[in-house]
Amino acid sequence: MLWPANPDKSLRIFMLPEHAFQPQGLIANAHVQSLMTSGPWRKRVVTQRARGYLERSEPEVWRADDGTRLLGYRNRPVTGQASGSGQGQALVILIHGWEGSANSNYLLSAADTLDRAGLATFRLNLRDHGESHHLNVGLFHSCLLFEVLDVVGKIAADWRATHGDVPVYLVGFSLGGNFTLRIARRAAEVDLHLTHAIAISPVIRPIHVMDALENGPFVYHQYFVRKWRRSLKTKQALFPNEYDFAPWFEYKRLSQQTEWLIGHYTDFPSVRDYLEGYSVAGDYLAGMETPTTILTSEDDPIIPASDFAQLPLSDRLQLSIQKKGGHCGFIESWQMDCWVERWLVDRLAN
Repeated sequence: MLWPANPDKSLRIFMLPEHAFQPQGLIANAHVQSLMTSGPWRKRVVTQRARGYLERSEPEVWRADDGTRLLGYRNRPVTGQASGSGQGQALVILIHGWEGSANSNYLLSAADTLDRAGLATFRLNLRDHGESHHLNVGLFHSCLLFEVLDVVGKIAADWRATHGDVPVYLVGFSLGGNFTLRIARRAAEVDLHLTHAIAISPVIRPIHVMDALENGPFVYHQYFVRKWRRSLKTKQALFPNEYDFAPWFEYKRLSQQTEWLIGHYTDFPSVRDYLEGYSVAGDYLAGMETPTTILTSEDDPIIPASDFAQLPLSDRLQLSIQKKGGHCGFIESWQMDCWVERWLVDRLAN
């Protein structure tokens, strides 16, 4: 479904029914979708499928103008694999979600599918994600937009310098979808020419995501807290003279942990100021010049579907809301076939 750009926010069809995500049986459950997408079962399947892709991945460290270094992995399509649609030289830059990485199931699986379709890919780690904690002394937080914007721009410019004026796409999942929307919004200001930006299950109002994690099924809260604890332990071990997170580890709730960290290691006056600092709600996306598509689901247990209702949609910013799909799920079968990956290939080919 598409929220059109009109005052009453009435719905109209965005996809024909035969092109919509229509899972059947238990796999249609929102929690099955959301938990399975990052679970060990899918990890085994995705790692096996993407073995050849991973063997061809080339690690690269890119430096932003402020000195920040970000790690990513480049894959060039296999010779002769490019599709006949002229997309063979196109590049897709992909950004993972919070406490994910360039090798997260959903990102790796999507990148491998795009690679098989003949598109070059670059999987970018945000600061302190994946195996990149050592690259910067400073600590990651979600308002650090400009280092990501800068590096994405450099990657795109470098690709076009060697391949000509070819399509460059940006695709982000969850928090990476939020970064994607902010980058697409600011792209014209920094002369970054993106052919299309796609945000899948993106964070719109971070404060609502915090509420969903704290007041929803505990498994999601536990999942993110566990990964965040592991990340901060790594950061502290690498920079013991810079960080002492001992008090932080005493807190159990995400809101308490966020409040302590923001208060001790950022200049934000409050947690609310920090959370609103990377919100894309209200009129933030108004005037979008980069063609952008948002894909989400009504049953996402982490990103409230109501957050999308007031977005300033236009011919440059479109929204597809599927009835099912969970959070970054859209898995069609127990063999881990993923609808969103075929949708991506179709979307980027048009």
